[in-house]
Amino acid sequence: MKKMMGSGSNVHPATVAENINAYDDVPQGVEIRGRYSEEFSKILTRNALQFVADLQREFRNHIKYAMECRKEAKRRYNEGALPGFDPATRYIREEEWTCAPVPPVVADRRVEITGPVERKMIINALNSGAKVFMADFEDALSPSWENLISGQVNLKDAVEGTISFHDKARNRVYKLNNKPAKLFVRPRGWHLPEAHILIDGEPATGCLVDFGLYFYHNYEAFPRNQGDGFGPFFYLPKMEHSREAKIWNSVFERAEAMAEIETGSIRATVLIETLPAVFQMDEILYELRDHSVGLNCGRWDYIFSYVKTFQGHPDRLLPDRVQVGMSQHFMKSYSDLLIRTCHRRGVHAMGGMAAQIPIKDDKAANEAALELVRKDKLREVRAGHDGTWAAHPGLISVCMEVFSNNMGNFPNQIQTLKREDAVNITEEDLLQRPRGVRTLEGLRLNTRIGIQYLAAWLTGTGSVPLYNLMEDAATAEISRVQNWQWLKYEVELDGDGLGVKVSRELFGRVVEEEMARIEREVGKEKFKKEIYKEACKMFTRQCMAATLDDFLTLDAYNHIVILHPRESSRL
Repeated sequence: MKKMMGSGSNVHPATVAENINAYDDVPQGVEIRGRYSEEFSKILTRNALQFVADLQREFRNHIKYAMECRKEAKRRYNEGALPGFDPATRYIREEEWTCAPVPPVVADRRVEITGPVERKMIINALNSGAKVFMADFEDALSPSWENLISGQVNLKDAVEGTISFHDKARNRVYKLNNKPAKLFVRPRGWHLPEAHILIDGEPATGCLVDFGLYFYHNYEAFPRNQGDGFGPFFYLPKMEHSREAKIWNSVFERAEAMAEIETGSIRATVLIETLPAVFQMDEILYELRDHSVGLNCGRWDYIFSYVKTFQGHPDRLLPDRVQVGMSQHFMKSYSDLLIRTCHRRGVHAMGGMAAQIPIKDDKAANEAALELVRKDKLREVRAGHDGTWAAHPGLISVCMEVFSNNMGNFPNQIQTLKREDAVNITEEDLLQRPRGVRTLEGLRLNTRIGIQYLAAWLTGTGSVPLYNLMEDAATAEISRVQNWQWLKYEVELDGDGLGVKVSRELFGRVVEEEMARIEREVGKEKFKKEIYKEACKMFTRQCMAATLDDFLTLDAYNHIVILHPRESSRL
């Protein structure tokens, strides 16, 4: 195989392989550089690719402008500015208006399960007893060509109700039961490219590929089989401003026009998982008011965003990540304001993720973990959330019981718990410095989790069980940016009482010792076979960089791109 150099000093060269066949029947200006397979060609049809290309051409300049606006906001924050409510859109926040009525088919969302678009995972999640399954092209998926296009095949089969999986090792066949969860799909964020598809010589926007292919192949079957006349349904990640919601709304309108379906058929929940977005919640709902079914507290990414937003503010250092929970004032304020905003506008306010995994070999530890889940979900439902997230099917019954016991016979709390008391939440409440201490163990845990997650991601797995928690890109990002912040400002590990400061030398020793621990935990054979050393180099470099990278996955993505160029696939 040949290598082809990418641009930029830190970009890993993409792998170039021979394409035995090619995607020959593609629209003008479109080039497919991913591996050919007959199965994939049923997704990458000429008409589906034309739809994706149309979206790319219509919206690429709007997306580029939105990304430039993010850079400008970052510059202002780095120079000392703080995010806050926009005076120019005060009228949207103060006026009385509501979103389109919630479709009855998704009125009850009290427990949702999330996971990657892998075939067996999709079946188990849809059969789990949850009300909704969010199938993920984003943080729970390593976006290799194989994972992405296989995911589209799997979702098409799921919407049609024909999906099955034969587990040869267990000699077991998995199929859908007669009451599957409602399917939502989360495409990637605006910032991520799709290097395997070029449109007019440029990589396609990842989320338009994810959305476009899924919508094109499922807009007819979904309302009939899943949506009771509505749909498809989506989750939208990583927004920072309502202008980004406006682009999504225009994409939805363009898709509905293409499909000749009613405006408002597509519905979406937006994850409020960046600090700037918490000041834009009314505006985001307003832009999506014909297509919205609520907001979600994406709390792990929100913590990551807090550090990233305040990377130039040495007075806003986070304590150990395990101490940054929903009892922190800035986190509670964010949750309370989200609930009040959603219920005022007539849509769902979804709670955060329960990341625990059942502990099979330790009954006492398992019960302790489940008790933590119960307490967290009780806090959410009493605060007014209409539903919550779980990472594992083993948590569904626990979460469902808490929400059902506290919501009575109502499918949600949109009309019954308005949270008018949250009207007084201020910018200061949402930005309050988190309390807690920093410890060497916190530095070690960040390092261990970051390296192990990245090693899994680079080998094709985006949802990784580590230390009885399901980790995805968001928790790896917290690990990375917190290490970077502590190194940049040489913070004192005040929780240890020894006066030790985080230096490059200390971090180097921690990395060496944690790599030895990882080798002991996973075993020498697995450690040797998998790419822990490459992951370690990448993670360490990002933690010690002079400038903080916006996303861990942007740099890492170049390591998983495998190109199969062929002249005949261009027209």
